[in-house]
Amino acid sequence: MRRSTAYRQDRGAMLIGIDASRAVAAERTGTENYCLHLIRALVELGSAHRFRLYLNEPPTDDALPCGDGVEWRLIPFPRLWTHLRLGWEVTLRPPDVLYVPSHVIPLIHPRRSVATVHDLGYLYYPEAHTRWSRWYLGWSTRHNARASRRVIVDSLATRDDLVRWYGVDPAKTVVAYPAGVRDLAPVADPDKIASVRRRYDTGERYVLYVGTLQPRKNLETLVRAFAQLARRSLLPRDTRLVLAGRRGWLTEELDAAIAASGCAERIVLPGYVAGEDLATLLSGALAFVMPSWYEGFGLPVLEAMACGTPVVCSRAASLPEVAGDAALLFDPADEGGLAAALARLAAEPALRAELALRGLRRARAFTWERCAEIVLATLEEVASEGARGT
Repeated sequence: MRRSTAYRQDRGAMLIGIDASRAVAAERTGTENYCLHLIRALVELGSAHRFRLYLNEPPTDDALPCGDGVEWRLIPFPRLWTHLRLGWEVTLRPPDVLYVPSHVIPLIHPRRSVATVHDLGYLYYPEAHTRWSRWYLGWSTRHNARASRRVIVDSLATRDDLVRWYGVDPAKTVVAYPAGVRDLAPVADPDKIASVRRRYDTGERYVLYVGTLQPRKNLETLVRAFAQLARRSLLPRDTRLVLAGRRGWLTEELDAAIAASGCAERIVLPGYVAGEDLATLLSGALAFVMPSWYEGFGLPVLEAMACGTPVVCSRAASLPEVAGDAALLFDPADEGGLAAALARLAAEPALRAELALRGLRRARAFTWERCAEIVLATLEEVASEGARGT
């Protein structure tokens, strides 16, 4: 792996402060996994520098990096941790550059601050959010765009949204594609697959979604498409639909769609998927479906591909950018198009095998090391500008 030395040769090692509060969540989903895996890759790549990781609670496992060159700063606080406690900490003891990978820059912050903005989905589908979350997401995104010396984005789609909605200068944005959970690979052990199937009540054949259950994910359309196939007997009768993940907000419409589907007994909601079970659950699926109305990137698509699972996903926002030619795409409003894609996969083993191979190749193009190279170079550039007084 290439080691970063440019800043050290020019100015000496820098102290990089990172808001790692999302990385220590007990149950990690998209943004939490982004924070954890990117921090790990940055520490591994940036051995020329020192890292100070700000935590609001102790880690629940040993996934967060520690050791030489890495300092944990545990600063618990009951409320408004970011703007009061973290802001106070970085004001008293400022790092050379502050990086916020999965949250918001404190109101009082170092001049050399950088944040990642993951998506602007709340602008496209405001009905999928509560009034409070819409306000806060809008405020925090504007604040990050203003406060950041550079804005890291997950995709060209998010960059274009920042330019369109908030007038952000494209030159201020840096695209750094994330990757999926590290070390995911196809699981072939039949006993392991059978054990996970029992644990999550999937049955022998299942179509899988993994992610938070919330309106933006468009799961009602997936339920109706599955029900359409069940009514027309276009899927074997033992095929189940597994909607795995913890509940988010406004899930009443999903519950109503399941109740009205006519096949509720074949739809399983097993809850959060433990990290050690993810690869096995994906590997055992007939197909993985990402039907979202909007995604800033769509990490689960890459994770399914890394496990050799055929993917069906909507062509909304960044998802075609991620999937390339390795998935069947459909319009997120087209229930019939989704049903047709699933029927093809169920009926054509050769198509499933071809998509699995394409997906494995596609997943290898996205790595945390490559993402970290771009982010670290950006942090070095921002710190260097500050050292020159620009």
